[in-house]
Amino acid sequence: MILAAVDDLLFSSKIRTTAKLAGVDLIFARTPGEIISQARALRPALVIFDLNSAKSDPINTVSALRSDPDLRSLPTMGFVSHVDTPLILAAREAGVDEVMARSAFAANLAKILTQAR
Repeated sequence: MILAAVDDLLFSSKIRTTAKLAGVDLIFARTPGEIISQARALRPALVIFDLNSAKSDPINTVSALRSDPDLRSLPTMGFVSHVDTPLILAAREAGVDEVMARSAFAANLAKILTQAR
């Protein structure tokens, strides 16, 4: 099971389609409360964040995951515009395990999903 904290319509559709083709179970959560709740309930193999999402407040949400003893070990990945250096640094500082450019994430999505499964 993969949890995706993504509200961008294009990326949500791409992730959903790729997961379906790869046979990977996927659920979306869009607000910090939903993300924490689903992470606690599902114990996903990976939590994917759109780091540019204002709705999911990814930096603070990752910090909350990392400060929770039951959730801190969940693997996380975030994708972001490659030119947004401050956000990339903030994500790494908050504890995102892997930060990728949006283009690299899209190009490697099938591999990312199947490896996390």
